[in-house]
Amino acid sequence: MTQEAFALIVEDDEDLAEIFNQALTAANYATEIVRDGQAAQQRLAEVVPAVVTLDMHIPHISGDQILKQIRADERLKKTRVIVTTADELMAEATRGVADLVLIKPITYSQLRDLSARLRPRETSG
Repeated sequence: MTQEAFALIVEDDEDLAEIFNQALTAANYATEIVRDGQAAQQRLAEVVPAVVTLDMHIPHISGDQILKQIRADERLKKTRVIVTTADELMAEATRGVADLVLIKPITYSQLRDLSARLRPRETSG
C-alpha cells in the first residue's frame, strides 16, 4: 500500500474547498483546508505538502504572494502547485510559475484525475 501524500487546499469558497477535498482524497492524498492567505502562509512554514491547490483570490494575503513564497522556499521546491482561478488574466500570469492552472468552475473528476498524476513517485532505497 502506498503512503498518502499530503495536499494543502487554499480556498475560501466552502463548497469548492469541499469538492477539492473529496477529489484529492479520492486521489489518495491526506488533505487539509485553509481559507485565507495568512493561514496558508502559516501552514506552509510548518509542513511540506506534495501538492497545493491555490485560489488566487483569497483574503488577507493574495494567492500570487503565496505562490511566490512557495517558489522561493527551498523546502517546498518539490511541492506541485495547482492554481485555481476564475480570472483568466491571473491564470495567464501564473502559467509559467504554477505546475498546473485550472480555470473555475473546476469539476470533481477533473481535479481528482489531474492531481492523481501529480502524486510523488515512489522511490526505493
